[in-house]
Order: sequence, then structure tokens, then C-alpha cells
Amino acid sequence: MSRPVYVHDLDGLAMHARAVRAALPRQVELLYAVKANPDPGVLRILAPIVDGFETASRGELRRMAEVLPGRVPAAYVGPGKTDEDLAAALTAGVDRIHVESPAELRRLGALAVAAGTPARVLLRVNLPVEAPGASLIMGGRPSPFGMDPADAVECVRHPPAGVEVRGVHAHLASGLDAPLAGAVAAAVVRWSVAEVGATEVDVGGGMAVDYADPAVRFDWVGYGRALADVLDAYPGLRLRVEPGRSVTAYCGAYLTEVIDVKRSRGEWFVVVAGGTHHLRTPAAKGHPQPFTVHRRRDGGGPCTDGGPVTVVGQLCTPKDVLSRSSTAGPIGVGDVLLFAMAGAYAWNISHRDFLLHDPPEFRTGDPERLAADWAARPSRS
Repeated sequence: MSRPVYVHDLDGLAMHARAVRAALPRQVELLYAVKANPDPGVLRILAPIVDGFETASRGELRRMAEVLPGRVPAAYVGPGKTDEDLAAALTAGVDRIHVESPAELRRLGALAVAAGTPARVLLRVNLPVEAPGASLIMGGRPSPFGMDPADAVECVRHPPAGVEVRGVHAHLASGLDAPLAGAVAAAVVRWSVAEVGATEVDVGGGMAVDYADPAVRFDWVGYGRALADVLDAYPGLRLRVEPGRSVTAYCGAYLTEVIDVKRSRGEWFVVVAGGTHHLRTPAAKGHPQPFTVHRRRDGGGPCTDGGPVTVVGQLCTPKDVLSRSSTAGPIGVGDVLLFAMAGAYAWNISHRDFLLHDPPEFRTGDPERLAADWAARPSRS
């Protein structure tokens, strides 16, 4: 039996990223949020397509320096930045540091003065903008993310020494469809220009990814039209977006082999090598991960009856559930399951040391072809 394997379709990723870039107005800066998938191959493929990279930790700064030396990160974001974090961002020459609070701004100013390096910042503001239907809300209500609008206005009027306030950042929600994302962007820009005279605005990411229906994609063309309207209303504005999941989710797949199938109190369970310690996405998001079955050619062992199944991993917890399906058909020992949409917030957010199982392998190529080749090999179980 082979180990589970992550497969990145880098050709597919490049094609998708180019389509995203083409759908947006040229004046809009497209940043990739490294936190979604910091795989070196992913970063290299995206480097000539996106306008920059958004980082959120010293580890991501190091990854950028290792993989793309000389490429200065476009943004450094996130709550709870330590002095060491802020100093690292200054040393790396990050284009914009997104500041979360007045206290953080003061600390950054002192570090910038001591280093003799001005800090160019965007203020992250928790604006009262509604996002009905969003899957994850990070603003518009009490939140650890960003500062209140009144605090932002005061920071713009009286910035500490060492700081150049260039504009506003507002990432208020995730799971936005294109019309809602466009409306949120327009509202953020409207407040930023009217209240603090911003000439730069980063409206964040949060574009919806539908794990229940992988064929449904975010309407980048429609979103591009909405951003074009914003730029028409505010000529000269520097506008940034920073998607992550919606860029890379579709380029990754997690392939694994069925170890056992069994019926328990009338319900079928399919036990696979690996589990949520490799692919945390379904547990984190609370959804069944979409998958397809590649039948083992020399199959003949235990098999489900084609009815509903729950796919679980090797962990000693009932929470180790990768997916549920009533339409997958018969699944047998030795079959290869291909879990799609595993290109974002997958391996990099998984509790990989739980039970100290071996990590998966990592490859590039066509996941469907690799799964078919795997299923064609003689079973060794």
C-alpha cells in the first residue's frame, strides 16, 4: 500500500490564476494570500502572474525569501504582531504593513524610528458593513480584527513618528459571492475616501468557494466589473485585493487508498490511509470533502453495496471524517479515492503530529491521471 499523496496541478493553477488576473481591471493589484497554500511550487507558479504576495508571519517572510529571493512581500498582516514580527517586516522591506490597533501602530513607529526605516502602513478597520450570506464574519461587529473607525480616523490625523499612513485595509468576511464582494468593496472604498481621505485601499479577499458543488466558481468577470465601477468613481485610487482559497483550492487533490470497509449498525464506513491529520479542510469547514472513486482493477475484496458511506481516516477519534456520500457507488478495499479541492487550507492547517503517522507524499501533475495509474497497479494488501 502506498502512502497518501497530495498532487498539485500547477498547469491548472497557472491557467486559473491568469484568468483571474485577466478578469480584473489592470489598475487593481492582485495579491496572493500565502496563508492559503505556502507550497514552494505554488508560489513559483504564481510569481509572474500576481502583482504581489500577502504574508502573515515571520515564517511566511522566510518562505518568501527562500523561494522567491528578491521578491519583496506586498503586505504583512494579522493580529497579535510582536515587536519581532514588526521588526522582521521592516527588515524585509514589506511594501505595506497592515496595522490592527493604535497600540500596534505606536510600537511600529518606535521600531521604525530606531531602525531609521519609515513604516508604510494601511490601517485595518472594522467597518460597519453588512455581509449577509457570508460564511465567516470578521468585521461589522465586535471583533479581534482591525480597529474601530473612530480610532482609525485618529491614527490618520495623529500618526506617530516613523509611520506613513497610506490608506485602509478591510477584510470583513469570507464566503462572498461576486455581487456581495463587489458591494462590500464599494462600501469600504466609500468610507475610506470620505472619512480618512485614503488614496490606497485593500478590500481583502474572502471570495466564495463551494465545496458542495466544485463546478460552481466565483464570478471573477462580474467582480471585475464591480471593481471597475469603483475605480471610475474614484480615479487615481490604488486598489488591492488579496484572495487565497479561491486561487489555489482547485489546483490540489489528496489521493489515498481504501484500507477497510465495514458495516456498523446498518451504516457503511470506508476507512482510508491518512485522514484529517493530512487533510483538515472538511473538519475545519464542516463539510464533506468532494471525492471520486478509482476502482482497483484487481479488486475483489470487501466492498460496500453502493449505498451511503462515511469516509474516515486512521485517527482514534470519531471526528476523523473526511466525507459522506450517497452517490459514490460501490467502494472496495484497495480502491483509490481522489479528494478534490485540496489546494488551500489543507495540509498546512492540519494537526499533522497527532498519533505521529507518516506524512503524505507531494507530487505535481494531473491528479486524475495519477489516481488512475495508482488504481491500475496490483494491490499489495
